[in-house]
Amino acid sequence: MRVVLPLTAVTGAALLLVAFTGATPAAADRNPDGGALVRVSEGDPYANCTIGARSPDSVVYPGTEVEPYLAVDPRDPQRVVTVFQQDRWNDGAARGLAASWSEDGRTFHRSTLPFSLCAPGGADFERASDPWVSTGPDGTVYASGEGVDFTKSTRSALLAVTSRDGGRTWRNLTTTHVDEQPFFNDKPSLTADPIREGTAYQVWDRLDNDPPGPSSLDGPGYISITRDGGRTWSKARPFVETGSVPNTQTIGHLIVVDRRTGTLYDFYDRITASPDLGTVVEARYEMVTSTDSGETWSAPVVVARDTSVPEVDPNDPAKPLRSAATLPSPAVDPKTGALYMAYEGSDFSGGAFDSVQLVRSTDGGRTWGNPELISPEGVPAFSPSIAVDERGTVALTYNDLRHLEPGDTTTLPTAWQLTTLPHGDLEHRTERRISRVFDWLEAPFAGGYFLGDYQGLVADGKGVRAVVTETHSDAPRSRTDVYTGRFRTK
Repeated sequence: MRVVLPLTAVTGAALLLVAFTGATPAAADRNPDGGALVRVSEGDPYANCTIGARSPDSVVYPGTEVEPYLAVDPRDPQRVVTVFQQDRWNDGAARGLAASWSEDGRTFHRSTLPFSLCAPGGADFERASDPWVSTGPDGTVYASGEGVDFTKSTRSALLAVTSRDGGRTWRNLTTTHVDEQPFFNDKPSLTADPIREGTAYQVWDRLDNDPPGPSSLDGPGYISITRDGGRTWSKARPFVETGSVPNTQTIGHLIVVDRRTGTLYDFYDRITASPDLGTVVEARYEMVTSTDSGETWSAPVVVARDTSVPEVDPNDPAKPLRSAATLPSPAVDPKTGALYMAYEGSDFSGGAFDSVQLVRSTDGGRTWGNPELISPEGVPAFSPSIAVDERGTVALTYNDLRHLEPGDTTTLPTAWQLTTLPHGDLEHRTERRISRVFDWLEAPFAGGYFLGDYQGLVADGKGVRAVVTETHSDAPRSRTDVYTGRFRTK
């Protein structure tokens, strides 16, 4: 889920139990005209689940898979695990979360993540959201998500599981934190430490709207850590404070790790709202650093201004889109330690629309350069994901609207692009389309036409592996699917 201003009733806690999920084969299809992409979301494990309706106006989109992320085993890049929302609701979250795993990077098999009541052996929550996955240096796969309730309680919880067999089965279902109103937990991510076996970090923002109403919003960043391979997690605690500025929250926390030094970098967006919570007064991306495996953290450093504007269909601005605005995508060069952050911003359009922008730091995040334009000039672009391969090649995926014709208000053609920058050098930039062109307006509508608040991209030796959402036309029972592919970087 994504909350920038406070929500009303939501979510729930889960049971500490061992979870098992059967690995149902899911044959991967070649994506028509999509080259190396293969489909990883076959079938619908929650098709018969009737749990989760919030009101008579609640609409579930069956057979839809959105908001994917992925991980590869650092010992064997052919061992891939993707995660995604399954059966999105229009008014928040999904019936559940699902995973798809592969041993050869081409043929994928489905497993269910036990984060909602729709899943076999699932936690006691009506819906689930915000899937994330990361694989540690010993091959342990960590998956996380958010469990939410809309009718029986107002709980929101952070959940985690682990897999020792590459995503076939899941165990150690743990509630790392749970709240009821006026608190709401949002936008968790999870990072397995690449050099410390058994260590992983879950981070998120915890919104406090007590007492309910204007002028009382607070949203610090929280962290929970496992150091025993996901069997137990530390008590959640704040690690990024919002200070004394009223109506300020953080969002989009995501940790990357410098494998040379073990230094942790957490990136996020800090947003301050007006007293009535109706408008954004200031927004900026920041970063904090830890040199002791997450025990203590530095003061924040400003990375870039958040200049994102509302995401809309440019030919029909009454049609909102929902993509990755306010959510940073960071990466670290494994050879040099250079830091990069990709994000949506409107610096290059005079505030008219968002493009994909990139900033970098070569001194450990102490100072940051000016934004650089990555997506084509004059074209709205969305949902950047970034990774840096072992040779220092920076890769980014995003979708844009270069295929949209003036006056077309019935379709919104888009496609996923891959851009590579050797050592971050824009002069040697290359770009290629990695998906078919598809109609964004066929996506589920959930606060906007929704492919997901994020997609995924990870370094894979001398290449990168992407995971993205695409729509299908004239397929009301399967509006979206998730695809993945490995691409060489030059």
